[in-house]
Amino acid sequence: MALRLEGKTVLVGVSGGIACYKAADLVRALVKAGAIVRVMMSSAAQQFLTPLTLQTLSGNPVHTDTFDLTQESEIGHIRLADSADAIIIAPATANIIAKIATGIGDDLITTVLLATRAPLVIAPAMNVHMFENPVVQENLARLRQRGHRIVEPGEGFLACGYEGKGRLADTEVLLAEVERALAPQDLAGARVLVSAGPNREALDPVRFLSNRSTGKMGFALAAAARRRGAEVTLVAGPTTLPTPIGVRRIDVVTAADMHRELSREFRDATILLMCAAVADYRPAQTAAHKLKKQKTGMQLELVRTTDILADLAPRKGERIVVGFAAETEEVLANAERKLSDKNLDLIVANDVAGSETGFAVDTNAVVILGRGGARTEVALTSKDEVADRVLDAVCQLAQQPQRAASSARSRRRRS
Repeated sequence: MALRLEGKTVLVGVSGGIACYKAADLVRALVKAGAIVRVMMSSAAQQFLTPLTLQTLSGNPVHTDTFDLTQESEIGHIRLADSADAIIIAPATANIIAKIATGIGDDLITTVLLATRAPLVIAPAMNVHMFENPVVQENLARLRQRGHRIVEPGEGFLACGYEGKGRLADTEVLLAEVERALAPQDLAGARVLVSAGPNREALDPVRFLSNRSTGKMGFALAAAARRRGAEVTLVAGPTTLPTPIGVRRIDVVTAADMHRELSREFRDATILLMCAAVADYRPAQTAAHKLKKQKTGMQLELVRTTDILADLAPRKGERIVVGFAAETEEVLANAERKLSDKNLDLIVANDVAGSETGFAVDTNAVVILGRGGARTEVALTSKDEVADRVLDAVCQLAQQPQRAASSARSRRRRS
């Protein structure tokens, strides 16, 4: 996994609720992601969790008191505020939410928040009835209007004995929101459609034709696009990968299924990233029952599936359409031909014959080709990093004066 938070200072504020124990897991996850983690705790939080626990996990002193002379001399609450690249309050009680919303600064956490310019992520956790209280909801709405990120709590059995909405969001959700707060929001307003994974074309009820794709590259693209502010829809073939946080997922099996769903979603998309390893052929006939072994060999008749990109690209209008060319020979020549023949804006070429650049691995090395000879080489790195490099190329293309002016006219027409 790429260390997307490497070198970033994340300040974790822990306020007093039973969900404090989950802050330990969050701190550990942030450290694992490469962040420099500093922690500040309210006096109430220290009744549930000791500062020593979070100090051990973060590797840094935990800050607890605005008027502690040692803490003030070493860092000070202003320096603490200035050092943060992002701040997350988890758990955020109804009390601290009200303080932040109304500008109260009567303890270390709220004083730091008044002084900081870092993006703020707030993760509420409380009793379901408290969360539903109109005052709490009004305070959260006020914070959203100010541009702060609110991580919706989960639903389930609560420590107070009630069942409902109020559980602190899972650690992976909190981590994704911190990463999003630190990522450039250069895809804000974009509707990105991503295809990923293989297809399965049935021979009979128990056998199918497929390929070695696992969907890792497509899922990395979907996660990166969402992190950069896009509304993302992922059309995925059969894979065991978890859905990226905040991404809408549509599962399909066959190439025909994928074609149908992509055609439907393409209407509202502004960017298509066609990363799926779509089946080129399917059996001409699918047996109703399991095929039995024969003493002689078996001949299998295959027919072509629809070329999804060739069907969608001519209808792209102002959309940006990106193809992927997974090749084992003449990689660039084959990719350049597809770029031209299918009327694509960009194509990402990679040699899937390599042990570190093929299917079912976490790394890749690609060449991003554009029209007019544009070319960007991405050396061997994580698929997460490759995804960001591809999106960099997409954003650069979208910012070209002619395309930007055309998109602006389109938005005016829609409004």
